[in-house]
Amino acid sequence: MLKGKTAIVTGSTSGIGFGIACSLAKEGVNIMLNGFADEATVTAAKAEIAALGVRVDYNGADVGKVEQINAMMDATLAAFSSIDIVVNNAGIQFVAPVEQFPLEKWDAVIATNMSSVFYTTRKALPLMREKGWGRIINISSAHGLVASPNKVAYVGAKHAVLGMTKVVALEAAGSGVTCNAICPGWVLTPLVQAQIDAIAQRDGLTNEEASAKLLSEKQPSKQFASPEDIGALAVFLCSDAARQITGASYTIDGGWTAV
Repeated sequence: MLKGKTAIVTGSTSGIGFGIACSLAKEGVNIMLNGFADEATVTAAKAEIAALGVRVDYNGADVGKVEQINAMMDATLAAFSSIDIVVNNAGIQFVAPVEQFPLEKWDAVIATNMSSVFYTTRKALPLMREKGWGRIINISSAHGLVASPNKVAYVGAKHAVLGMTKVVALEAAGSGVTCNAICPGWVLTPLVQAQIDAIAQRDGLTNEEASAKLLSEKQPSKQFASPEDIGALAVFLCSDAARQITGASYTIDGGWTAV
C-alpha cells in the first residue's frame, strides 16, 4: 500500500534517518533525503536508495530554519507531486551543565530538534488532510521519557516532541492522518560512535570496552539497536495495520526506560 508514496526524512544522509529512508524505499516509497553531508556522501546515499527501485532526491535544508524547510517541502512537491510521509529525524546534541550551557547552543538544539518538527508538520498536515491520508513520525528518544545530566536542551526538546505528537494526533484524529513517535535508546550511529570514541580516549579503553561502558550505564540489554530496527517500526507505523495507532510513543531502547 505504500508503493508510489513520497516521504521526506530529515537528517537522512546517515544513521537512523538513512536506515528509515532505506526501509521505506524497500516498500516502494519515493524519498527526499535531507541533511548536512559532503557531495560524496549524498551521491552514495542517493545511489543506494535509487538501487531499491524508487525515485530519490536530496535537499540540504537547515531544518532549524523555517524558510529552508518551506523551500524543501515545496521542492518535494515539485519533484514528486505529493508529500505523504514526514519523518522528523534530524537532531543535534550539546552537553554541558545548565548554568554553563551556551545560549547559542540552546537555540541551535531547540531549533533543530524541536522547532523543526513544528515547521514540517505545519506545512505537511493540510496537504495530508486534503488527501485523506498521511503519516507523521517523530523521532524522539529515550531522553524524551527520562532525563540525563548535562543534556538540558536535548532532553527538553525530545520531551516537547512527544507533547507535539499527541497534539497533532488529536487535531488530525479521524482524518486519515496519524502522528506517532519513536523513542530510540542507544543506536550505533556516527553520533553515538563519537561518544564512544570520547569515552575510549578519556578512560584509555578499547572501542569494545568503551561501547560496553556506554551501554551498561543505560541500556539493560547491553546491545545497540540498529537503524534498521528503527526503520522497520517506521514502516509498520505507515502501514494500514497502524491506521488506528496515533499519538503513541514506541521505545526501542533495550529496556532503558523500563527501570
